[in-house]
Amino acid sequence: MRKAEPTMQGAAARTVSSFVVTMGLRTVLALAVAQGGAALLPAQNMSALPPGEAHQTSRGMTATIGKEALEITVCADAVIHVVARPEGVEAQAESKPWMLDAGQSCPGAAFAFAQDSKAAHLKTAQLDVALGLERGNVSFRTNTGETLLLEGDRVPRTYEPVERNREQTYRVTDRFTPVAMEALYGLGQHQSGMFNYRGATVELGQNNTDVAIPFLMSSKGYGLLWNTAALTYVDNRFPLELSFSSIAGRQVDYYFLYGPEMDAVIHEYRTMTGHAPMLPKWAYGLFQSKDRYVSLDEIRAIASRYRAEHIPLDAMVQDWFWWKTEGDPVFNSNYQDVAKDLDALHKENVHAMISVWGLLDANSETYKALDAKHLLIPGAHVYDSTSAEARDLYWQRLPGKLFAQGWDAFWLDSAEPEEYWPHMGDAILRNKQLAIGNGAEYTNVFPLLHTLGAQEHWKAANENKRVFLLTRSAFLGQQRVGATVWSGDVYSTHWGLSHQVPAGLNFALSGYPYWTTDIGGYWPPYGGTTEEPDYQELYARWFEFGTFCPIFRTHGHRPHNEMWTYDKVEPVLVEYDKLRYRLMPYIYSLAWKVASEDYTMQRPLVMDWRTDVQTWNRGDEFMFGPALLVSPVLQAATQRSVYLPAARWTDFWSGKTVEGGREMEADAPLERMPLFVRAGSIVPMGPEIEYAGQDPAGPIELRIYRGADGTFDLYEDAGDGYQYQRGEHTVIPIHWDDRNSVLTVGAREGSFPGMVEKRAFRVVLVGDGHGTGEAVTAAADAEVTYEGRQVQVTVR
Repeated sequence: MRKAEPTMQGAAARTVSSFVVTMGLRTVLALAVAQGGAALLPAQNMSALPPGEAHQTSRGMTATIGKEALEITVCADAVIHVVARPEGVEAQAESKPWMLDAGQSCPGAAFAFAQDSKAAHLKTAQLDVALGLERGNVSFRTNTGETLLLEGDRVPRTYEPVERNREQTYRVTDRFTPVAMEALYGLGQHQSGMFNYRGATVELGQNNTDVAIPFLMSSKGYGLLWNTAALTYVDNRFPLELSFSSIAGRQVDYYFLYGPEMDAVIHEYRTMTGHAPMLPKWAYGLFQSKDRYVSLDEIRAIASRYRAEHIPLDAMVQDWFWWKTEGDPVFNSNYQDVAKDLDALHKENVHAMISVWGLLDANSETYKALDAKHLLIPGAHVYDSTSAEARDLYWQRLPGKLFAQGWDAFWLDSAEPEEYWPHMGDAILRNKQLAIGNGAEYTNVFPLLHTLGAQEHWKAANENKRVFLLTRSAFLGQQRVGATVWSGDVYSTHWGLSHQVPAGLNFALSGYPYWTTDIGGYWPPYGGTTEEPDYQELYARWFEFGTFCPIFRTHGHRPHNEMWTYDKVEPVLVEYDKLRYRLMPYIYSLAWKVASEDYTMQRPLVMDWRTDVQTWNRGDEFMFGPALLVSPVLQAATQRSVYLPAARWTDFWSGKTVEGGREMEADAPLERMPLFVRAGSIVPMGPEIEYAGQDPAGPIELRIYRGADGTFDLYEDAGDGYQYQRGEHTVIPIHWDDRNSVLTVGAREGSFPGMVEKRAFRVVLVGDGHGTGEAVTAAADAEVTYEGRQVQVTVR
């Protein structure tokens, strides 16, 4: 994380006239910095000013506090929008493409307005929002009086005039006072290894392995969306002050979202910025990748071996340098008939993803066409994704041509973006001019509009094929695009593995449901070769973790990266791969919850046990859906400490039960990552299959974990296309009555062409040595024939 830029620019060393507008003291402080001069500091005596004034509006209130204008808008019962600017600065009409239109993102809600000599209040069904009339600080409390978040009571907001890219703007800062017992999460994905950001500083600037999403989540049950794409620093080094400071902007602009449960906060966030769609069913299976396969002949041979050895697989990946010239859809001489090769893969039920960059060689015809129309980012060799015309032309000349050949997914690499030379991508847009505006104010927006352009053109070309995009960067709202983010080019070490878990969990708490990592790390093995036992052990542990990520993908800069490469651990890899596929009914049903309920699949423990302080710093465990507690082994070890929150838990591998609310040492031999299942869980497991769409009518094993009542909604659809959004899908509600040992498989809701009309459920009451591990349970405790009508069965 880079040290924050100083607030005074270099010109301040000379005689300059600069000023900082400090609205909290209702003062404009003239900072006349001259040789031998002194600056007036906020703590010095100030002349008293008249009290501020607030006025009710149809949507909230407006106020003038000293030299500052504020607008506080009630967007929903639990969502408040705060905008503040120096008096005389016009309200911004700037584009914020990450937000949905105002009718969706801020529809309004009923509220009561009240005002006395000290404060003006807006009260909704859930919140009491107060604006102090002396200093202009905003406070957020529940209607029962619980303090959630306060702006600082001395100088809440400052606006420092600066010049960015030859434009006058402000460095804007807002200061908050978090409560003592509070943990902070989200903010995208970062590689510090931290989970709880309390006491830390986080830079929000796109870079390889570092993803900037200015959305903060608190254990207090609120979220804060800092509504700008500018390079921003979130600073809590002094634990009593939490500041957001952006290098450019004309106003302070943020949304406050209340749950109190984190799922509810994320629901509000996605309601404002867009809901995540279903991905194609095959995308929840295994992606086989490396840097790089040199031909489709090589890819086809590897896919055929997977099929011949009956190892589950759904996608093969073509990484970079397939091209003659980067930026043009022309393959090098290693590739003869691309469409024919893709058709051959499809006949083996294997999908294909290809790497496509927004970075372009100046010799490419695509670059020349964009350059002729001034649609490149100056000095970067990257097309300007903030221009609709540039997105159109880019698709027409590059991804669109590949899509027509039959590719099933695009890997949109280098989406920060990076510069062509020296091939760096550290928040490079801050010094550029973009079609949308000053790059200092839109530093982080490129990946959103890059992926959005691909999605829109894809759906226009073929709506019967769901969008799947893989990218290395993300921004607010990008979850609505159908893009998965991977954690970037990370080290192939235990250090690298251990940092991916908290990185992915914070990414999930940033409102983004689909994330993955390079299993095994990207860079060459720290010992030099894949044959070394230490590296193979690391790879196995990473693979175990990857099995329970939303997207399951292996990749790395290695000569070979297929399962048989890792001969010493291959049986472990194959077992976890088969487990992933047996869990497909569970995983695909969770994907429906993501799309229909704004659910989060990969869940840090704090999401489900928010008031348990023991979960606040647990960034190395997570829930995978409502049932499975995953404890990756992140060091070379055969045991690890596991925290089990208050509940009854069952060891997935043995069937033995243990009471939670405590920390324990769990055995973790190489083939057994600690995996526990919460009491009351119903886990549907399909037959052993080799690709996600195989044997849809096969029997489903319903594993019941006793000790509490439970429910699960089993979701099915055609597996591709967007007809599910028009109602073409089914949901089968399943309920377990623990006291009476009764399982109810409810009446099927909905239908779709080709659905399975008659299905067999094998009911298994998990116990010691029964219904355990990956394998199909030999003897079920009950068999249910289901034809769409409700069925009840007593299971003993």
